[in-house]
Amino acid sequence: MNRYFMYLAYSGTHYCGWQRQPNAPSVQQCMETTLATILRQPVPLTAAGRTDAGVHARCMVAHFDREEPVEDLPLLAEKLNRLLPNDIAVNRMVPVRPDAHARFNALSRTYQYVISDRKNPFEHAWVCRMSLKGMDFELMNEACLALPEAKDFTSFSKLHTDVRTNRCQVTHAAWEQEGERQVFTIRADRFLRNMVRAIVGTLFEVGRGKRTVADFRRLIEEGNRSLAGSSAPAKGLALTEVVYPDYLFLL
Repeated sequence: MNRYFMYLAYSGTHYCGWQRQPNAPSVQQCMETTLATILRQPVPLTAAGRTDAGVHARCMVAHFDREEPVEDLPLLAEKLNRLLPNDIAVNRMVPVRPDAHARFNALSRTYQYVISDRKNPFEHAWVCRMSLKGMDFELMNEACLALPEAKDFTSFSKLHTDVRTNRCQVTHAAWEQEGERQVFTIRADRFLRNMVRAIVGTLFEVGRGKRTVADFRRLIEEGNRSLAGSSAPAKGLALTEVVYPDYLFLL
C-alpha cells in the first residue's frame, strides 16, 4: 500500500467544517468526491484535525492510500485543482511511509486568529472586524503566559465531546501587531474542539478590563467551561501549520 500526505488550503466560510456531516457541505466531502472522480474509486481521507464550521486552513494535511503508486503527484494535484471549487486548493502531495498518520504523527499544530478595526473588502472573510479601542494587548499577552504552563484545557473545550483527555501542551501563545491587524498565534501538540476560539474570546475580556490576569489563570485551574468567555467568531481563525518528523517522508 502506498500512502501520501496532501497539503491543502481552504476558506471555511461555506462549509460546516472539515469533517463529513449528513446534512451540510464539508471540506472532507468535497475533497473525497473530487478524488474519487479522478481516481475512479473511493479514496477516504484522514486529516490532521477537524476545523469547525467557518474556520479556515492555510495548511491542512490529510493522508490517503493507493494500491498502485501515483506516478505523477504534481499532475494529480493539478487535476484536483481544476475540479475543486475556488475556495479549496491542493498545494502539494508527498509520499510517506505506509504507517505515517496525518493526525497521530503530527508534532505540532499552529492556529492564528486575526482581528482588525478596519474594513477591508479583500479580507472580510478571513479577518474578524471589531473595535480595538481601549484593548490592552500587553495585558492579554501577560495572560497568555499562563497557557504554556497549563496542562488541562477543559475550561476552553466544547462540552460533551468524544475525546479521551483534555490535556494539551501549548508551546507558544502571543498577540502581535501586523500592520493594521492584531494576530494571535498559538501552537500546541493538539487542540480541543472550540479551544482556540474560547481562549481568544476570554482574552478579549482580559483586554477590555472585564477580567484580570489572575482571573484568567484561575479559570484554567477550575476546569469549568462556563467560567470562560464566549467563543470568538469563527471567521478570524485559521489553521496555519502542521509539523511532522522528517523520518515519515520518503522524498
